[in-house]
Amino acid sequence: MTDSPSMSEVLKDCPKNWGRWGEDDEVGALNFLTAEEVLRGVQHVKQGKVFPVQLKMGDPNGDPVWPGRRAAERLMVIDEGNWIGGSAPEFPGGLHYADDFITAFLQGSTQYDALGHVWYDGEIYNGYDAKTTIGGLKKASVLPIAEKGIVGRGVLLDMARYRGKDRLEKGETFTHEDLEACAEKQGITIEKHDIILIRTGFLGSFHEDGPVKFYDGFNEPGLTFSKELVEWFHEREIPNLVTDTIANETTYEPDTGVALPLHCALMRNLGVTFTEICDLEALAEDCASDNQYAFLYAAAPLKIVEGTGAPVNPIVVK
Repeated sequence: MTDSPSMSEVLKDCPKNWGRWGEDDEVGALNFLTAEEVLRGVQHVKQGKVFPVQLKMGDPNGDPVWPGRRAAERLMVIDEGNWIGGSAPEFPGGLHYADDFITAFLQGSTQYDALGHVWYDGEIYNGYDAKTTIGGLKKASVLPIAEKGIVGRGVLLDMARYRGKDRLEKGETFTHEDLEACAEKQGITIEKHDIILIRTGFLGSFHEDGPVKFYDGFNEPGLTFSKELVEWFHEREIPNLVTDTIANETTYEPDTGVALPLHCALMRNLGVTFTEICDLEALAEDCASDNQYAFLYAAAPLKIVEGTGAPVNPIVVK
């Protein structure tokens, strides 16, 4: 929107973590996830329940992706049909096999964003020149995140259930104060260095309502920008924000019309990693049934050299 303020205007008084972990840092707030934080997360493994929270990839019914991206496409290269048709190789002993490949946006499924994925004013995370993104991310790519891995105490905040809904509506917003209220109702406390998982239920509308309705007037529900919210993330030293939406925040700010300011305020400025398009439904149902909303969270995106992001199947263990 041409009459919207610039990102630098919107975020002018917000904190940054640039230089906090040195001038060469590329993993940002994940530095908070020390060995002690891993052990703190392990303390919440009580039942041995395992929840892989990746959304299906290459689903024949379609994949919800950011508008303009294509869903993953899988193609068979060889299968039993090749042997039936006489076009397959012959191996001693009579072995047959199947092979396929996939074409996908690196951020076209459940995935981690690289810290260099978004920027403004010519600088990405930690002050690296935005020109380092040309042809591939030479700085702050997804590779350092993938090489570190992400393990710690995770907390689910079920905003849809908190508001008494199956899913939040398009453009529906909530704040850090809503997150605190949701946690209180669930009987937990958001602690320093927690990995925050937020369920909106919104992705359910992709299959229930169909892609046409899902993308019509596209404006996801989610966190909405305020200086106080950014300071809340900064003070609590949150390393990772995980949601069941495509972009982890409401698409357009209701007050300014600015698109995705939290990508810039949290990821670009604070180094908070974003995990998007997660399937939190089974986890949310289980948390509601046993009232255990804190758990061990572990994830490692694919090690894509110079990648802007990478697919991931995070694991929650209760």
